Amino acid sequence: MSKRKRPDSKVTALSMTEQEKILYNLIQSKQDLGIWSLDIKRETSLPDNVVDKSLKSLCSKLLIKEVVNLQFKGRKHFLASEFEPSSEITGGKWYSDQGFLEVETEFTNFLKDQCLKHIRNLKIATVDMVADAVRRSRVLKIDCSSQEIGDIVRALVLDNDVIEMRSNGLGEFAPLPIGRMCYKCRRSPDATKDPTVGAMASTPCGVCPRIAHCTPGGIISPMTCEYYSKWLDF
Repeated sequence: MSKRKRPDSKVTALSMTEQEKILYNLIQSKQDLGIWSLDIKRETSLPDNVVDKSLKSLCSKLLIKEVVNLQFKGRKHFLASEFEPSSEITGGKWYSDQGFLEVETEFTNFLKDQCLKHIRNLKIATVDMVADAVRRSRVLKIDCSSQEIGDIVRALVLDNDVIEMRSNGLGEFAPLPIGRMCYKCRRSPDATKDPTVGAMASTPCGVCPRIAHCTPGGIISPMTCEYYSKWLDF
């Protein structure tokens, strides 16, 4: 986690109204992940006009800053000034506010192709599995960390080339721990670019909002799911 020197707490407290203190403490508690303005309003229950005015004041005092959230560019996302946004927010080293860094375009496109190829070969893969496959292929002259490969894989998700899902420990997910985030190609190399439904999305699990909480023997379980049973019978 990247962190700058924390503002003097006494000076900070004296410069803020009570409402600003509430907002500042909430934003600071989110550390390098920050928080969306709508979530600030929900969590503080303060009137919208008070929140908007307080956020503007905190920004002018350089106590917080507005940052670009790569996945939700239209949202106002705030971070305490002492923190640098995490790669989940910025997209990592490969991104600028406008997308992939122009100076890295050729290399990142090559890396995206490599990651896509290995995900296709592995059928279903975690970021670590993809990173390991890229390293073993020895096609790169530099070493990329698993986190950097993860940024590329998530870019493939945004490009609609790869599906992100969590393992339920069944069928094709059997080799992976339950709940582990994994990735699968959305289309074959010969498929057209027209939107298609991924294999996972065609199952009840693919559209289930509770998939992250689904475990064998749990309250939510494939063994007791009527939708999954009907799908298997079909």
